[in-house]
Amino acid sequence: MSDAVSESGSRAPGRYSVARLTLTGFRCYEKLRLDVDERPVVLSGPNGAGKTNLLEAVSFLAPGRGLRTARIGEVSMRPEGSQDGSGQEDFEHPWAVAATVRTPDGPVDLGTGREIAAAANGRERRVVRIDGEDARGQAALGEHFAAVWLTPRMDRLFVEGASARRRFIDRLVFGFDPAHAGRVSAFETAARERIALLRGAGAADPVWLGALEETMAGRGVAITAARKETVDRLATFCQRPVGPFPGARIVLEGALEGWLDEGPALAAEDRFRAALAEHRHGDAESGRAAVGPHRSDLRVFDAHSGTPAGQSSTGQQKALLIAIVLAGARMQAQERDRVPVLLLDEVAAHLDASRREALFEELKVLGAQAWLAGTDIETFAPLRGAAQFFGIDAASVTPIE
Repeated sequence: MSDAVSESGSRAPGRYSVARLTLTGFRCYEKLRLDVDERPVVLSGPNGAGKTNLLEAVSFLAPGRGLRTARIGEVSMRPEGSQDGSGQEDFEHPWAVAATVRTPDGPVDLGTGREIAAAANGRERRVVRIDGEDARGQAALGEHFAAVWLTPRMDRLFVEGASARRRFIDRLVFGFDPAHAGRVSAFETAARERIALLRGAGAADPVWLGALEETMAGRGVAITAARKETVDRLATFCQRPVGPFPGARIVLEGALEGWLDEGPALAAEDRFRAALAEHRHGDAESGRAAVGPHRSDLRVFDAHSGTPAGQSSTGQQKALLIAIVLAGARMQAQERDRVPVLLLDEVAAHLDASRREALFEELKVLGAQAWLAGTDIETFAPLRGAAQFFGIDAASVTPIE
């Protein structure tokens, strides 16, 4: 695939794509096997049929908590009558997502899921396997697969809290730096343990506290540097409008970003470590560190008007978000020679005809395997002949000719 040649005569970038997707006990799917080719995949059916669940399953082939940011117990299939005495659903059931994926380096078998043994021991740990061998963590998935997505929940990305914007940027970073997932996980674990130590009875162990803050300083600055570098490069790709989609100006803001602008990473680590020590009392009361990569925010502006994205119309916000996702895919294609899989849930339904056709045309130009879900199959009419269509009803998937 990496040796493919485009119509212009230049070598086309390699692509990630799903060849076979197998689900067991995942959301509404007790068992499913779906074979697809490298073209876009259109999933059509009524609300609640299982379209988004399929996209979510594909998103679990990449590092992170998937397109719904779900905990591993939340995606287990709900057996009939699985209620405990409190009336809460019992999610203590295994699930698995397995796939054969095409990569520029050849096919790879990926698997992830939850095992009963892990659940019984109270551990929220995803099992990850690469070509049948156990992997040490989710970061290994990023070595073999990349995906970015848009969902209806993200329509308010620019007007709600900064945490969703940080997750959005982290997913883009995963496509360039798979180890980023491990750094984020290590930072979050150390941050939780530090707060628990600060809030515990008696005086906190200063040695252990210092060790946790050392981990937070090193991982936190590395996380910020990776985000900042990715956003700085992405900004170049976002500036140029693509058809009816606007150009965007993006910038990452936060205390650590400022420190990295002012000096080397080691100096930023020293400042972060000192800030953590200084704010111990206040952090214990608030339950959160006052400074760190968890305080950063992505600022987005319309490149032409300068209007902040959060103050733009709903339609313009959607267009800006799509433009940034497409820019990220183009950047991966150019810099990594890899085109990620795109997961687009109900994206086309709320676009006017010109933007819808421009989106479909951009997907064709990218050569991406995009998974598109929607209730109205006619929305995807411009993709006929260029995509594979499936109807979904009550977790049953049927090809549409």
